[in-house]
Amino acid sequence: MDSRTSDQPTGPGTVPGVRAEAAPGTVPGIVPAAASPAGGDPPLRATARDGLKIVIVGGFGAGKTTMVGAVSEIRPLSTEEVMTRAGIGIDDPSRVRDKNTTTVAFDFGRITLNDLQVLYLFGAPGQQRFWFLWEQLFAGALGAVVLVDTRRIADSWYAIDRLEAHPLPFVVAVNRFDDAPGPPLERVRDALDLDPGVSLIECDARRRASTKTALITLVRHLTALHDLPASAAAREPVT
Repeated sequence: MDSRTSDQPTGPGTVPGVRAEAAPGTVPGIVPAAASPAGGDPPLRATARDGLKIVIVGGFGAGKTTMVGAVSEIRPLSTEEVMTRAGIGIDDPSRVRDKNTTTVAFDFGRITLNDLQVLYLFGAPGQQRFWFLWEQLFAGALGAVVLVDTRRIADSWYAIDRLEAHPLPFVVAVNRFDDAPGPPLERVRDALDLDPGVSLIECDARRRASTKTALITLVRHLTALHDLPASAAAREPVT
């Protein structure tokens, strides 16, 4: 058995069996990953051991595919297909300007965090007929970002309900477009009936820096949840 795969760690938030390809010119400790030959996608580092998984969910046309593509260090895997007349009466693109394609499985991107850890991003399909895939995408994930388009805010209710029922930690990011400032965050929180502990932020899914901020907000939320049991234990009186 190849030792590079047999020693991979497994468990929640990891992707077992990740094989690392050698990267010509790799300099240990440098992020992002070393440039690949001929200016293509950077290869996975030979030292990579831990695959961490985050899922991006939301309604149809909320910007999930755009978000994955904006922040991924590799050319994202996309399962976008052209919408045809067969979708009339099933898909409703009427409030999504210039929307003529849709995700039929998932989007996939990658971010190198350091020599050992790699973050994998999965964008879930937004249409109801593909929701059955969500449970498989949630498996092994650390958490999720719910991307909200305030023009169709009701489309986000199902995503939030599914994450709360799973349960999977999540944050909510309102996708702001240049021509659609939308309602203030306080009204969005009320409309979504969010728990006070759920982070709600604004982002522009087209911008790499803004998308990174949304992911960092989720990581901070996960860290805070992880620290809660330790804090509670420290406050318990010793008997």
